[in-house]
Amino acid sequence: MNDTSSVALFRPAERSLSFPYADRVVRVMEHEPSEETTGLAAVIGGNVRQLRKQQGLSLETLAQRSHVSRAMLSQIERGRSTPTIAVLWKIAYALKAPISAFLREGREDSLWYLPAANAKWLFSKDGRFCSRALFPFDQSRRVEFYELRLKNRGEEAANPHPPGTLENLVVNRGEVEILIAEHRYALTAGDAIQFVADVAHTYRNVGPAEAVMYLVMTYAQTIG
Repeated sequence: MNDTSSVALFRPAERSLSFPYADRVVRVMEHEPSEETTGLAAVIGGNVRQLRKQQGLSLETLAQRSHVSRAMLSQIERGRSTPTIAVLWKIAYALKAPISAFLREGREDSLWYLPAANAKWLFSKDGRFCSRALFPFDQSRRVEFYELRLKNRGEEAANPHPPGTLENLVVNRGEVEILIAEHRYALTAGDAIQFVADVAHTYRNVGPAEAVMYLVMTYAQTIG
């Protein structure tokens, strides 16, 4: 895995620090980073730094625990680099925190309006997979809601999540194959599947067009 590029979804099992989305990035940047991208880097960096300091960890200790270089951690904390999904999950695992903890912007409201125009889409390096959170990050919760998009012939694999994590996926558009512990399930628009996600699982778009899915993740314990 490479810990140099640019973001973020899911959590690795305790027996492994590797994460299947090895090359995920916030967006594929062919030009200078946009204000939106650099803003996300600053949010992530500030939250990584805050969580690290709250736990009394030095950069060196976090580097050892996460298997992410000290130099890369420093770049991330200063908002100069947006980490790949793989790197962010390594950091999350080392800090025992959910991915969403790194995306908070410190709001306290009783209502959260999440306009599509302001969505923070998280893209894979090859641009075939993207996701966005459909919930605010600054409240304790056991449930998270995501929109997932997978281009035709695209594939996403996930290591087992922590014990007790449930995934409930519904296909809004397209044809998807879900591989769960070597069992295959074919889903088309309107089909849903729920499973305990503490086993390896893979999402594949087997249709000719982009697949759109909605994912609800329910954790065994409250997070955030």
